[in-house]
Amino acid sequence: MALPLQAEERSGIGSADPTIEPPEHTILPRPRRRRRRLPYISGSILTLFVLTGLFGPFLAPYDPETLQLGASLQPPVFASGTRAHLLGTDQLGRDELSRLIYGARISLLVALAVVLLAGVVGVTVAVVAGYKGGRLDAFLMRTTDASMAFPVLLLAIVIVGVFGPSTTNVIVILAIAGWPSYARVLRSEVLRLRSQDFVTQSKAMGGGSRWVILRHVLPNIVPTLLVLASLQMGVAIIAEGSLSFLGIGVPPPAPSWGGMLADGRSNITQAWWLATIPGVALSLTVLAANMMGDWLRVHNDPTTRK
Repeated sequence: MALPLQAEERSGIGSADPTIEPPEHTILPRPRRRRRRLPYISGSILTLFVLTGLFGPFLAPYDPETLQLGASLQPPVFASGTRAHLLGTDQLGRDELSRLIYGARISLLVALAVVLLAGVVGVTVAVVAGYKGGRLDAFLMRTTDASMAFPVLLLAIVIVGVFGPSTTNVIVILAIAGWPSYARVLRSEVLRLRSQDFVTQSKAMGGGSRWVILRHVLPNIVPTLLVLASLQMGVAIIAEGSLSFLGIGVPPPAPSWGGMLADGRSNITQAWWLATIPGVALSLTVLAANMMGDWLRVHNDPTTRK
């Protein structure tokens, strides 16, 4: 019977000696944590867009509103053009690169202002409606539904017809059209948080509505708010370009990507770059903003975390 005992001791099975390690094949490998790929491409495009908008006056080689009729419709440098105008000139001789840079500046200003104003109004409505409930909730949600049903283009025509076209009016129009999206989505988050145990316990301990909202409700809706803001930024950029393209947005001669598209429409056959370059810039920026918003949505979703 000694041989089985020796074999048992050599294998380490049934031994109480802590120095004896189990066989190597019994050690289970640790599961690898799934790494989330950062959105390098969309992040780089948005970073370039923001930096161009912030430092536009220092980057533009020319004044975007200076006319040079003798140098009109020059092609870009990659289409047998000159280095004096890297992206060519328009029908009035204005440098296309300078106008593209200043157009990014206007789009950034409009997008940030719209996201800020619409976010403040939408968050306020969502918190009040979701936390208070009752008739106030019903009234605010019916007002939100009515705002979402009102056509944005008709609203833009009315405001521009009364006050005239301006950048401020574009911001007001898009903010009025954008706040219902925040209110509708964030209200559901507030309703979910209101029934959580930590909110109920805070109320039972004597916490007032203001303290509970600032301490528990608002911090927990920030991830959803960031996702909505990133998506709304892309919507605001393309909406500003659409209004400027129709002539009811940023008034000329101020450069805007939508206005540049409208100017290049009449010369599309002989000067294709006038409409192509701002169209590509607008499409890439909006696509990058949407991709960033989708990445934030997946990143903040607890069901996808492993």
